[in-house]
Amino acid sequence: MIERYLAGRRPVVIAVSLIVVVAVAAAGLLIVARPGGAAEASATPGATPTAAVSPTPSDSLTPLPSPSGTPVGSATPADLVYSDLDGVLTSADLAHRLPMAIMVDDNIVARPQSGFSSASIVYQAPADGGEDRYMLVFQEGTATDIGPVRSARPYFVLWAAEYKALFGHYGGDAKSLQQVIPANIKNIYNMDDLNGGSCPYHRITTRVMPHNAYTNSAVLISCAAKFHYPATYQNLPVRTFRDDSPLSQRPATQSISIPYHTGTIGYKFDPATDSYLRSVGGHLQTDPANGQQVKARNVIVLFQALSYDSVSEPGHNRPVVANVGSGKAVVFLEGHAIVGTWKKTSTTALTRFYDSSGNEIQLVRGEIFIQSVPIGTAVTYK
Repeated sequence: MIERYLAGRRPVVIAVSLIVVVAVAAAGLLIVARPGGAAEASATPGATPTAAVSPTPSDSLTPLPSPSGTPVGSATPADLVYSDLDGVLTSADLAHRLPMAIMVDDNIVARPQSGFSSASIVYQAPADGGEDRYMLVFQEGTATDIGPVRSARPYFVLWAAEYKALFGHYGGDAKSLQQVIPANIKNIYNMDDLNGGSCPYHRITTRVMPHNAYTNSAVLISCAAKFHYPATYQNLPVRTFRDDSPLSQRPATQSISIPYHTGTIGYKFDPATDSYLRSVGGHLQTDPANGQQVKARNVIVLFQALSYDSVSEPGHNRPVVANVGSGKAVVFLEGHAIVGTWKKTSTTALTRFYDSSGNEIQLVRGEIFIQSVPIGTAVTYK
């Protein structure tokens, strides 16, 4: 049999019987777990397909194989290492993959979006026309669908530069394309569909333009190789992480409400899994790529100055989020709220989070949701 246990909430898999391990392999299954979540079974390449949720964006896609490498399910504890971006224990080839930061639409007609449950970090910030936009950053997780993919904005470019990530987008505003991306061309690996980087993108027929552009992890990795981009994280600074607190030390509940123009984002703490269930406009968010409930292990609210630029691109009033510098932050983890400060000391520096005493806050291992809101936004929690 294969036994699974959690050491400090870290997923570890031990092969106890070679005979049954071989039988599991013959069945074409591997077991993967993330902190605070249930184990998942997925087919290995060449295995007989099993029933699974089939999201609409994949209807026109030919399934692509998962990236090669030793899956978590077949690794022994000695083979596992912590991933760079969210501290999850996984195999070395996944833990140190090149981050992929993909711009994702949040127009109401673009919902539900795909890829959220597989991302290591998710950013949400104000965008044009009173809407907001997401950037999903992937490392150890693999998504069969990501999208709808949309255009770049300067402040998202500066967040992607923190990880020297592949930056996936469909064009962008004039300032992003003419100034910010060229200035950071050594700090990101650009993959712009409208400027020579169409390799990983396709449009589906079940949604209208411009809310129908999609990609997935496998094709992004393949296209990155064609561009001769590196396959691994480029030894940049990382945040600090810790294991989960015992269940007895977690509060029974915590709820968070973060207003945006296109709907309120909510989080409800679940002490059993030490994670937050995410909702959009009062409805629990489910990832259509795999049918999973979207959860966060860390929720970080950044209060950042929002202004508008009507000069650099005549006819448009582009949002400007001041994400370089410092400001107020509230870090939510394990049912607690830590009021402190965010700091990003340069355009490429990693944004870090500090408590009221000036100590860097250790995050718990797992997915991080970073919510940028204008200064003065009425974020509530109890």
